[in-house]
Amino acid sequence: GCIELTWNYGSEKEEGKVYNTGNADATGTSDGEKVRGGFGHIGITVPNVYTACERFHSLGVEFHKSPNSGGMKGLAFIKDPDGYLIEVLPQGEMVAEPVDCLGVAADGGEGYKDNSK
Repeated sequence: GCIELTWNYGSEKEEGKVYNTGNADATGTSDGEKVRGGFGHIGITVPNVYTACERFHSLGVEFHKSPNSGGMKGLAFIKDPDGYLIEVLPQGEMVAEPVDCLGVAADGGEGYKDNSK
């Protein structure tokens, strides 16, 4: 794959965040309104999503979706320091474990939120 990194020259002189993450949020807008479109997210593959997410959690990384939350089990979304989403996917088969790093049960226990409905 290929990732294009850009530098918005001149933005380092402006106050606050002057970009938008493309994640339907208000980052970088002057009117506080949410913006859709734009960058969205990137994805990374790891040998074990649950092990990787335990590490991310121990480092204080913010989760947008833990491996067991939502309708799709075994993948996660974390946020980088600027708020961009990073999808964490397995290198192989998508497998769900009974409880994830945030304590969400795969069978829909406490903390479960099914975004597919």
